[in-house]
Amino acid sequence: MKKKAANIAIVAVFLAFIGAFALLLPILPDTEFSQQENRYLQALPSFSLDALAEGDFTADFEKYTTDQFPFRDAWTALKARCELLVGKKENNGVYYCGNDTIISDFDAPSDADIDRNVGYLNALTEGTDIPVYFGLIPGAAEICSYLLPENAPSDSQQAVIDRAYGESNATNIDLASALREHADEYIYYRTDHHWTSLGAFYGYEALCRAMDLPAPSLASYDRQTVSESFYGTTYSSSGFSWVRPDTMETFVPDDGSVTVLDMSKDPPVEGPLYNTDFLDVKDKYSMFLGGNTSLRSIRTGHDGPSLLLVRDSYSDSLAPFLLEDFSRIDLIDLRYYRDPLVPYAQENGFDCILVLYSVDNFSTDRNLFLLDPGILS
Repeated sequence: MKKKAANIAIVAVFLAFIGAFALLLPILPDTEFSQQENRYLQALPSFSLDALAEGDFTADFEKYTTDQFPFRDAWTALKARCELLVGKKENNGVYYCGNDTIISDFDAPSDADIDRNVGYLNALTEGTDIPVYFGLIPGAAEICSYLLPENAPSDSQQAVIDRAYGESNATNIDLASALREHADEYIYYRTDHHWTSLGAFYGYEALCRAMDLPAPSLASYDRQTVSESFYGTTYSSSGFSWVRPDTMETFVPDDGSVTVLDMSKDPPVEGPLYNTDFLDVKDKYSMFLGGNTSLRSIRTGHDGPSLLLVRDSYSDSLAPFLLEDFSRIDLIDLRYYRDPLVPYAQENGFDCILVLYSVDNFSTDRNLFLLDPGILS
């Protein structure tokens, strides 16, 4: 009898808990944008019989209830703490590595995904007379794997690099070796997936070796700390809300001699090399060049060749190191730039093309077909 009463009490508490949150969901105002996760949250979907029949309404409503769940951030943090209490050092695909370091795991793409995107790269290499360079940037899970919890599953990023480089007809850049030489330094943010400015410098050194450019010594730069309160995207998804923030640095001063144009606007809008307004918001990494945009052009004022850089956001913190080597650097993000690449490269007379991606982004990007000149035929 006592056991039955206890079971009834547990069920009653559970139902009351679910009922309370079911009542709170329509009462509490929806949150449009999550500063914690740096993304827009799902809004309440519009109901229609067609959307219901096709399954769109139910799928969007499920996303809505997940995104708008009352006190969502607090529950995520509580879940992460509970995971640690039972000895599990992973939450939402992120490992707690101690010393306030959190690292996302890596799931290897299929060979077909790698082959497809390298095929587009090779089509670019064969379809233009402009020299093409290719670099894949490994993440902290690969270079700093010694920090991961014992027996933590994470696939090999080096295997992806080896396969891609083995099939590439471009000039490959060995970024992994350059980063491994400095694996015990602060080359990746502890709360974000990007490399730090120091990591970007070591990547720049590898690029200089591949492109036969002189690389200044690290001591020649004027390193400035611009923030000590940066929390990145890994932190946002992890639930490990108690870790301390990252420090952000700049190595190259913004002395006003460089012109940075956002070419996605008509007419183009001039902006700074470092947009310090972002240091006051959650998305502090967007300080570098002002964040994501389809096409940005940097006119350096120096003599030298011109570079077309096809990239993801890792290149935002790399670009300042390139200023002394090139007269013009155009950065194209194929997630937002929707035109074929080769006509733009030829019309503007670029001297070289660099395709530079993190391993994860290159493996999953579905927009690299824009590299292929054959899409015009």
